[in-house]
Amino acid sequence: MKTIDELLAAGVEGKRVFVRADLNVPLADGAITDDGRIRAVLPTVEALAGAGAKVVVASHLGRPKGAPDPAFSLLPAAERLGELLGAPVAFAEDTTGPAAQAAVDGLQPGQVAVIENLRFNPGETSKDDTERGEFADRLAALADVYVGDGFGAVHRGHASVLDLPARLPHYAGYLIGAEVEVLQKLTEDVKRPYAVVLGGAKVSDKLGVIDHLLEKADRILIGGGMAYTFLKAQGHEVGKSLLQEDQVPACRDYLDRAKERGVEFVLPVDVLVAPDFPDLKTKAPAHPTTVPADAIPADEEGLDIGPKTQELYAAKLADAATVFWNGPMGVFEHPDYAGGTKAVARALLDSPAFTVVGGGDSAAAVRLLGFDENAFGHISTGGGASLEYLEGKTLPGLAALKD
Repeated sequence: MKTIDELLAAGVEGKRVFVRADLNVPLADGAITDDGRIRAVLPTVEALAGAGAKVVVASHLGRPKGAPDPAFSLLPAAERLGELLGAPVAFAEDTTGPAAQAAVDGLQPGQVAVIENLRFNPGETSKDDTERGEFADRLAALADVYVGDGFGAVHRGHASVLDLPARLPHYAGYLIGAEVEVLQKLTEDVKRPYAVVLGGAKVSDKLGVIDHLLEKADRILIGGGMAYTFLKAQGHEVGKSLLQEDQVPACRDYLDRAKERGVEFVLPVDVLVAPDFPDLKTKAPAHPTTVPADAIPADEEGLDIGPKTQELYAAKLADAATVFWNGPMGVFEHPDYAGGTKAVARALLDSPAFTVVGGGDSAAAVRLLGFDENAFGHISTGGGASLEYLEGKTLPGLAALKD
């Protein structure tokens, strides 16, 4: 891949540079609750603007159904980008229409514009090559050069990710360069012991990466909602806990394969349970109880790993040389169920290992729970993209940046 430094060396003064960013930030009542992805693209935008480029930033946000939806507008992200840049950012209320054209035409060297949510146009996510290509053609008309820096979207074969780079000279931005460099450390010449911590709600979301990591990792620690399907595979009852019954055979197979290959596969030994899921809006006290992982009451559900599991997982991470963590250990948004996720984050900080937090809810948890994100080796901006890279898949957005 050609890099943004090569582009800057060639000169961008007065050129229209299309930056495919990932501004897919979480919103609550129209307000951004975590601006990490916006801050992640700042180095690329600042470098281009500082070199005199006319910077056109584009992204998706959420899952609108191919039509404008105010709930998914990029306006809050554009305003936050302007605050972080310390300079006005123009905002176009469409993607390739009159507003976008006017915003781009109005840019002076060193200025920045954000166009509206790419997914407001059905061509962005279309499975039809022609429809997707036509949208890419319209996007290409807004720019002279393409810089891919939306790592959180590179696993999508979308118009702005896959088709647009083919229509313009293309380069990888600073964020994508950093993400790829880190992921190579997790797949090539890995320093051992290599420990992986996987959490989150559904085991089905992690099947591919577990399958691949059984060939790579020395230890795999499981938490979050997905742990209960593994506990069920061990023959334990899980009460009202989140369970994917159809994945129990796959989990049983993974446990058997881990044993055959000498991979430590570590499951919770105790869990926090309650009769009902907590209220995440009011965060009212939930009064959980701690029970052994093999003795979850039939009328209760597991919502976090327990204190003995926290100690166990910290011990399993203490001597690791490389750690990859993707997915919270429980319902971290509620203070009564944040202990497990906090314990894993603290264990990573206390470890001398090269630590990678694999995006998504894990990255949000690190910030929400008040940890210094700079203390970790790397916090990825793309959970899904990171997992697919670790599965060994070809990511369309990275392939498109190669010559």
